[in-house]
Amino acid sequence: MWKFTRCEEILTSSNPLNNNKLLPHSLMKDFTIWRKERNGLEYRGSRWSQRVQCPHPQLESGTFSIQINSVTEEDVGLYSCKVDLRNQVIEKQVMLRLIKVSFSPPAPLSGTNTQLSCALKPWRHGVSVEWMLNNNPYLPQAKTGLHGDKVSRVLRVTEKESGTWTCVMTYKGEKGQASAALDVKGIIQPPKDNAKVYATVGSPVTLPCVFSSGLRTLSAGWEKINPVSPSTRDLQLLSLASSSPDRLRWDRSIRINEVTYEDEGKYRCSGNAEQQRLTRTLQLVVAKIVRLKQKYSTTLTCQLSDASEVTKYEWAHVTYDENGTAIVGSIQNGKDIIITDGSEESWGEWTCSFYGQDGLLGNVTYNTHLMSGLSGQKSSSASNNTATVFGLSFLLIVLLLIVAQMYKNRQRVKITKFVILKKRIE
Repeated sequence: MWKFTRCEEILTSSNPLNNNKLLPHSLMKDFTIWRKERNGLEYRGSRWSQRVQCPHPQLESGTFSIQINSVTEEDVGLYSCKVDLRNQVIEKQVMLRLIKVSFSPPAPLSGTNTQLSCALKPWRHGVSVEWMLNNNPYLPQAKTGLHGDKVSRVLRVTEKESGTWTCVMTYKGEKGQASAALDVKGIIQPPKDNAKVYATVGSPVTLPCVFSSGLRTLSAGWEKINPVSPSTRDLQLLSLASSSPDRLRWDRSIRINEVTYEDEGKYRCSGNAEQQRLTRTLQLVVAKIVRLKQKYSTTLTCQLSDASEVTKYEWAHVTYDENGTAIVGSIQNGKDIIITDGSEESWGEWTCSFYGQDGLLGNVTYNTHLMSGLSGQKSSSASNNTATVFGLSFLLIVLLLIVAQMYKNRQRVKITKFVILKKRIE
């Protein structure tokens, strides 16, 4: 009979979603976790009866691992395993270490400091630590301080630090990791400053300003920053009509029912929460179609108040059949299109869609049929006015001729009476 002894290390996490650990062989730590005698009798510790599993089908193949479910801090430490197999006693030791991620405070306010901690119990000197946020390395990897059995770093957080933080510990090529979710309270919509909201002239638009749920805000309001043209709107009266009093505590979005080109520009939403001033800026970009009439054609231009993020313009010609079904015709690229008067493209609608790096930003539609009708009405009106003026002029001339003739007749009567009177006197 001979004896074989070796020691391994196993790193596990305190994450409730991933805290089941498989330990090699039938392990014992100060007391029996699981033991099986030659006669087939099994013994389990009372503390472990609900959380320890042993894969019996694997025993015949020489696998004596056990699985501990819902690992806690009390489970960490050195485990030993002894197997008496064919007059051979095999002994193995396994160190189970626990990784745990925590935050202080657990739900910080945007713009404040929070402490990120990664604990390893029992601690292992020589371990390297790397932080990840939402499965991406968090850079820069600032130096962390060692405090007992954990490493910590202080971070000034904003809403972009919300998400799943993962602490990855590496020792001699072996890795273990633990994760925890950090919820940074503040303004969650828009998610960042200087976000752009696109709207077309005449359409409604909502400017979002949503605080974290449950965050009580005071003195929340809107203002337009450095407006190019003075705004006549009272932004404080544009809160969403559908918002309930409870929702208005954290949803300070406003809605403009009919956008004008003068509404474009930057806006700021702000509010006080827990003695901290929270602000978010966004830009309203307004789109419209500018029409330039030439002698035999019309030029349509897709105009935006800020086209810095636009990478492509696309025009689509749309007509409708007698059932009102839309029929999409030719597609053209470019900021401008030229429409020949009297052509098929001079009827129906032209829709300009503008795109950015991440896809469609918005679109605006121009009704060519309506404008053609208006132009026809103007021409018809002009013709009617000309005919009216000509008719009135003709009547005026006739009246003048009649008056002149009446004047001549009256003068002739006066002369005749004078001659008759003169003869009588003589």
